[in-house]
Amino acid sequence: MHKLTIDIDETFKYHYRSLCLYVLHYVHDTDIAEDIVQDSFSALWEKLSISGAKIENVRAYLYTTARNRSLDYLKKEEIYDPNLSPSDFEDTLSDEEAEKRSVREAQMWTAIDALPERCREIFLLNKRDGMKYREIAAKFQISVNTVDNHISKALRLIREGVQKVYAFLFN
Repeated sequence: MHKLTIDIDETFKYHYRSLCLYVLHYVHDTDIAEDIVQDSFSALWEKLSISGAKIENVRAYLYTTARNRSLDYLKKEEIYDPNLSPSDFEDTLSDEEAEKRSVREAQMWTAIDALPERCREIFLLNKRDGMKYREIAAKFQISVNTVDNHISKALRLIREGVQKVYAFLFN
């Protein structure tokens, strides 16, 4: 039984973020996406521990369960379209493309989370919030050159971090 807990914990750790991003392509609500993913992990745990079933491809099981639960949610909320495919708010995506994007996004956010605190804060203010280098420099009372150095460092570390995460998960 202890081995199962470790496997579920590790599976959760490696797939939770990408599954949330995947479900978000369907439901467009972070809280609902997190609930659906948690339900998907509960279903996995029940299938493995209670029924004793064998699952050959846990990743595929989780993505299929998350997709089906997303569609169930949309049906319940009466916003289901039988031709529904995941979207990125602009385009309709195939399930495979949505899964690939969610994995890439999760890798990127894992790398961003690993940045040194000030570097991450400056990077997010610029890239996520759209602040100009000058505005960030004024906010932190640092030079524009220092802001540029932090963002350059962040981009380099994110590139390296994504490669490390990819190598760790898929090699």
